[in-house]
Amino acid sequence: MSKQDLFDEIEAERDWLTDVSEQLWENPEVALQEHDSAALLQDALREEGFTVESGVAGIDTAFVARYGDDEPVVGTMGEFDALPGMSQAAKAEREPIAEGAPGHGCGHNLFGTGSLAGAVAVKRAIERGDAEGSVVYLGTPAEEVGAGKVYMIQDGAFDDVDAVVSWHPDWINAPNKGSCLAVDSFSIEFTGETAHAAAAPEAGRSALDGVQLLGTGIEYMREHVADAVRIHYVVTEGGQAANIVPEEAAMEVMVRAPDRDSVETVSDRVRDAAEGAALMSGTDVDVTQTTGMYGVLPNYALADSIRANMDAAEFPLTEEQEAFAAELKETLDDPSYAGVPPERRDAAADSAMFTDPIDAPDEDATGSYSTDSGDVSWTVPLGRFRAATWPAGTPAHSWQAVAAGKDLGTAAMLFAGKVVAGSLYDLLTDEELLAEARAEFEERKGDREYESPLPEDADPYELTDR
Repeated sequence: MSKQDLFDEIEAERDWLTDVSEQLWENPEVALQEHDSAALLQDALREEGFTVESGVAGIDTAFVARYGDDEPVVGTMGEFDALPGMSQAAKAEREPIAEGAPGHGCGHNLFGTGSLAGAVAVKRAIERGDAEGSVVYLGTPAEEVGAGKVYMIQDGAFDDVDAVVSWHPDWINAPNKGSCLAVDSFSIEFTGETAHAAAAPEAGRSALDGVQLLGTGIEYMREHVADAVRIHYVVTEGGQAANIVPEEAAMEVMVRAPDRDSVETVSDRVRDAAEGAALMSGTDVDVTQTTGMYGVLPNYALADSIRANMDAAEFPLTEEQEAFAAELKETLDDPSYAGVPPERRDAAADSAMFTDPIDAPDEDATGSYSTDSGDVSWTVPLGRFRAATWPAGTPAHSWQAVAAGKDLGTAAMLFAGKVVAGSLYDLLTDEELLAEARAEFEERKGDREYESPLPEDADPYELTDR
């Protein structure tokens, strides 16, 4: 068979795939509550002949769908969680469908469905005898609160997978060759003694004092960490009234750095600072780690295969979709085109949709974001790319990204499905590519073995309490 046969397979299922994506978009569910979304994707995979294991790693909405019993085993990942408070109609003006309701501001309805398209196309190739091996779709929930994939790794979901190809919505079509920041997140709760703040202040011990002292300690800490380290926090509870000494107060703290060791070093200092703040304020403190992730381990062999498949696959943008993209782009106040090389920025600025594939703009760079795909990349060779689901310059987590997700983004979703299918097919039919990807993985990892960044007794459902 030719690669075009795979692409045609996906084009032939355009209506079905669009319907799946629209159902996810119309019923957005936030992290760890994606019950209908996970069920929809699992049902689609079962109907295609995949064997589905649900409830992976003790997470109701995590699942692994598999077709085939032979080696090699290649996989793709699908995310499907939405963002709270991002409700938006599919129109070029700010208009929530339901005020305060969730919405797909990161395009995960497209992500989950595009990966579904790629997995199904490869499954059908295996079924026809055009390729030998197995294909796995890993349904990975809770990306927006972090670490859903980490729990799945702990549970062995990736153990027998030889390589993974995944993608994410964006406004460019490009493979990833860069890394990102590793991260730890903490919920830190102080408990003091309540009292009347005017009549008997000596009887009280302010939990809010503990929070404020910890914030001050973190500010002083910033002077003595590496430039690339990021520490940010927010007060999540601070008391009920000014004349009552707060008995309870809490904050969320995040620590980021380019490598896992640096994150853990700074995290230990934050824990020490929390203990010191409790001592100074006469309160008790409880520090709970809610998230921990590695930075991404790049794989250029897989990125180059992805880039070749991008050139081969058609981006099926309709005139109606491009017209809507132009309308939506007009609503962007100050779009940034820094995500592409300088010589391509004028072209991006002049485009409603910037659909021409480009080389990886992040080669040898470390992005300022974090993702639990980083942990996957330390477990198995991982190829990643971005596809242009949004008008040029559109930021993720914006109402414009939500508006683009229902119809406009389906062009990139189909394109991404083709790229996933083509890249997985290459891994099944080209032993040298798989060997090269594995060798690069081992070389980059060196003697550093992956260890889960989360405590053994970590509960994924504590993520939603952050």
